[in-house]
Amino acid sequence: MAFVFEEQAIKGVFVITPQVFGDQRGYFMETYKKEPFEAAGIPGEFVQDNESSSTKGVLRGLHFQKEHTQGKLVRVTSGCVYDVAVDVRPGSPTYGKYVGVTLDAEKKQMFYIPAGFAHGFLVLSDTASFVYKCTDVYDHASEGGIPWNDPEIHVAWPELDCPYVTSEKDAKHPAFRDQSFDWAKKYL
Repeated sequence: MAFVFEEQAIKGVFVITPQVFGDQRGYFMETYKKEPFEAAGIPGEFVQDNESSSTKGVLRGLHFQKEHTQGKLVRVTSGCVYDVAVDVRPGSPTYGKYVGVTLDAEKKQMFYIPAGFAHGFLVLSDTASFVYKCTDVYDHASEGGIPWNDPEIHVAWPELDCPYVTSEKDAKHPAFRDQSFDWAKKYL
């Protein structure tokens, strides 16, 4: 089997461990294959790939799109991050709850976040490269977010020996309780 799929505490959120073939020359692994992903219950087709590079303490998120809502398959190609998926689907038994996992280049695990979730990550290593496949395109007009330190979501971000660095935009997101997530109901 090329992949091991571990569904997390929130239905539809997966940690995926690929089979890695290595020898003295290096390694090879598949990072995505449609049939086993669909068999595991990960629907959809990916239409856009993204990559970011960040330094220690950078915290990106918690982001979502109201239109062109994206499912994301994320992984770290260098360094280490703490990655978070927040369920924003009204009516879900896990509405307002999150799953957080540590991803690093050494373990090569991936994290699948379905549409209807907010997503963010914190860089734990000196630098990290983060790549992800999306099920829909980026749409600036429909982007939104939740504060990384929202008191209702209360993500237990790892403590670091440096301050968190966020964008000005991420510092201005309205509180979780002050937003309507009706757009996410269709992903139940």
